[in-house]
Amino acid sequence: MDASEYLRSILYTKDEVDHWLSGKKFPFAKYHSEFGWLLRDGKFRDGINNSISVYTYSQYNERKMINYKRKPCRINTYGNSFTQCHQVSDGETWQEILAAHLNEPIRNFGVGGWSVYQAYLRMKKEEKITPADYIIFNIYEDDHYRNLDAWRNIRVKKHEQFIEPTLPHVKVNEQEQSFLECSNPCPTPKSVYNLCDLDYVCQLFKDDFVLKIMLAHINSKGKNPSHNYNEFINLATTHGIKTKIDNAEKLDKVADNLFTKSAMYSSLCIVKKIDEFAKENNKKVLYVLSYPPHSIAKYMSPQLRRDQSFVDFLRVQNYPFIDLLAAHVNEYDQFKIGIKKYLERYFIGHYNPLGNFFCAYAIKDKLVEMLNPKPAPYQ
Repeated sequence: MDASEYLRSILYTKDEVDHWLSGKKFPFAKYHSEFGWLLRDGKFRDGINNSISVYTYSQYNERKMINYKRKPCRINTYGNSFTQCHQVSDGETWQEILAAHLNEPIRNFGVGGWSVYQAYLRMKKEEKITPADYIIFNIYEDDHYRNLDAWRNIRVKKHEQFIEPTLPHVKVNEQEQSFLECSNPCPTPKSVYNLCDLDYVCQLFKDDFVLKIMLAHINSKGKNPSHNYNEFINLATTHGIKTKIDNAEKLDKVADNLFTKSAMYSSLCIVKKIDEFAKENNKKVLYVLSYPPHSIAKYMSPQLRRDQSFVDFLRVQNYPFIDLLAAHVNEYDQFKIGIKKYLERYFIGHYNPLGNFFCAYAIKDKLVEMLNPKPAPYQ
């Protein structure tokens, strides 16, 4: 499969774009020129016990505040669907659990599907409008890779509830220490229709880094992967990976390693920018690392985690952070049930209400330690 053939397979139809922009289909999100998308109010049967979750967004497209909402807010949260708290209703988020305990409100600017870079851009914008002295910045395991997505559907299939369109992204090369910020390639509603045009899409994405990764994975499973070997050796070499590729399995592995290496480096660069922003604006940041259940299960056996270099970076730089993967591993030692049963306590894909309690109380002690003055219950 070549780039043109693959891009042809993911083109949008005019009807799909019409329906998404008008809100008639793909109800999860709405178009946004700068960030790619924001969330819509909604009711989805995606909650615990097949219940309906209610999602409500307020004036600044943040999730509805409930506990202590009339009090001044000094904590804003940014990130992904684990920040947004997908699959629970408004009052069941970890922000609302923490707010109830601390006796003060917490804003939730999380958006499902977002990268570290999108969350960083939103933080810079929202902190000018609704500033807070403390920021909780949530990073999900896939968010590192999302930084590099110029068009998410290159890597993720269309969903009945959500087209994953173009978005702001970064281009990086750790070997060259390069980091380039790129705006949304489709910056107007009209320009989204370009994603229906094969010639336009091929011209725009022919050299896309993530597309090359995807083609390597796909072709490694094909009948004749060898035509990709030299091309991918050259790509890996320019990114500081010296390798020999002489079989399909090696092609697949090198593509995965290159993607991970670049993804982690991109987040490292973005966190440095978050730190600069916080220092310039006299803010303190607490990072929270979130993981899907399958990654937690995998880490229960001694294996090097995919984001080890990023975790090491946070430790070396002495950035305050909560590692929810480690928190789950530590708690699981107290149980006598299998890992599958343990994870079912907390996850239904995302955290269920009990999982959000786990998250809130994993964050609580470090957050209280950072807050000055202390919240009312700790004075």
